[in-house]
Amino acid sequence: MPSMTDPRFSQTITFICTHNEDGAMGIILNRPSEHNIADLLAQIKLDPQPSQFLSDTIYEGGPVQQDRGFVLHVPDQEYDATILINEAIALTTSRDILEAAANNQAPEKILVALGYAGWSAGQLEEEMGLNAWLNLETTQDKALHQIIFDEPISNRFNLAMSMMGLNLSNLSDVAGHA
Repeated sequence: MPSMTDPRFSQTITFICTHNEDGAMGIILNRPSEHNIADLLAQIKLDPQPSQFLSDTIYEGGPVQQDRGFVLHVPDQEYDATILINEAIALTTSRDILEAAANNQAPEKILVALGYAGWSAGQLEEEMGLNAWLNLETTQDKALHQIIFDEPISNRFNLAMSMMGLNLSNLSDVAGHA
């Protein structure tokens, strides 16, 4: 949103993974880090076999626990710490998914992030009420996969805006009060 002044979240796409009475947790999908999966595997002392994932970008998932890895993936396998977000996306936080990636046994599509975005109870709802965020609800697996896994990083924000029928240049940070 134009009114988002926090540079950590300005023009980000945040995929909400959990949202309940205790708060919300999400992963930013369009903030690439300077590192790739091969760098991460080397840091945790895993010797990877050549694979399609090694050059994939690691994302800055958010400002909370930036030393912890979060892997969004298609739910075709389950790991020690996997939660099924919906039919199309799972989230894993255990090392075994990285071991699988190092051995060419990872899920078909993955997105690795360090850190997450977190909100306390009621905080996200309050921010939504203040128009700090736009909400794109989709139950279409194809649309989710396109934004999370397939679309080039540089175009993800514009794609999400177009899926909402919006153009950022047409939005104002001033809300009307009728």
